[in-house]
Amino acid sequence: MFEKTLEYTIDNTLKSRLGGPAYAKALEQQKAISEQEYGTIKYLAEFAVRPMFRTPVHKTPADHGMKDWEDIYFPSSDGTPLEGWYIPSVHGKSDKLIIINHPMPMSRSGFTGHFGEPFSGVDTLEIDFVAHMGHLSRAGYNLLAYDLRNHGNSGAANGGICGIGRYEWRDVVGAQRYVNNHAELSQMTIGLYNRCTGGNAAYEAMYRHPELFENIKCFFGPLTVSMTALMISFAGLMGLNHYMELMDLEQIKLGGFTNGEMRPQDYAHAVKVPYFMAQVIDDIWTDNPNDAQEIFDAIGSEEKELLWIESTNRRFDGYNYFGIHPEKMLAFLMPT
Repeated sequence: MFEKTLEYTIDNTLKSRLGGPAYAKALEQQKAISEQEYGTIKYLAEFAVRPMFRTPVHKTPADHGMKDWEDIYFPSSDGTPLEGWYIPSVHGKSDKLIIINHPMPMSRSGFTGHFGEPFSGVDTLEIDFVAHMGHLSRAGYNLLAYDLRNHGNSGAANGGICGIGRYEWRDVVGAQRYVNNHAELSQMTIGLYNRCTGGNAAYEAMYRHPELFENIKCFFGPLTVSMTALMISFAGLMGLNHYMELMDLEQIKLGGFTNGEMRPQDYAHAVKVPYFMAQVIDDIWTDNPNDAQEIFDAIGSEEKELLWIESTNRRFDGYNYFGIHPEKMLAFLMPT
């Protein structure tokens, strides 16, 4: 006869992830919250851990004058298939390479809020990352841009869960191994351009596999963010920021990470190369300037710079900024 011997329960598992006091508070909140508010908390929890759609790769390099490019694909470190582009400099042969990834829920080409639903439910803007690539290509860089797992044209993994870096670091490792093992690309001077989720992922990749990044010369990292700051702000905009423990519980139930587990601050010290961060100082979706400053202060680089983007409170304006104003990007990546 089968005899149960394992000494655990679902309650104990949840307590170990949340901590006893937070778990107890989440259960109290669950009893007190209205049905409508609970629905909103569940919606926010899903937003935090799972892209609600795949943003299509809506542009190609040719849209910004880069006519000689090729589709590439390579595995993440855990085998997830990743799709991307290799774009040589429009000026011909170059020995400089920038590796580029993107935020959640975008793709390598940007974001399609201008397409309407479901994208416009997040923001109505078009974000054009290919415009950034055009500036870099004309400045003499070769480019490798790729979609993270569960985004764009790359493969599905982890039940569709996004870890805001906690799974995606494996994709950064896969891209770096692809470059390091490539006969031509591995001989180039290499920099990183990793935004938001992609930047968080790169911090953790550098923490876990520093040996792979010894050839990286610089890191351009706009708009990295801690999910605690982001989700408290989202909940606050809806008057529900006193239910954060319950939100964490719902995120665990979905198979995701808690907000506290998605902290780039825990890995930022692994970045040792010259680093440039840009943030929207009045971003209503996060706790700036506090959150960005804390991440920036944790960066381990001796040479680092923080640019505050002003005159907007819209986070997505920050993603478009260097496509419209490339001067700081180019000055950092091409020091005189």
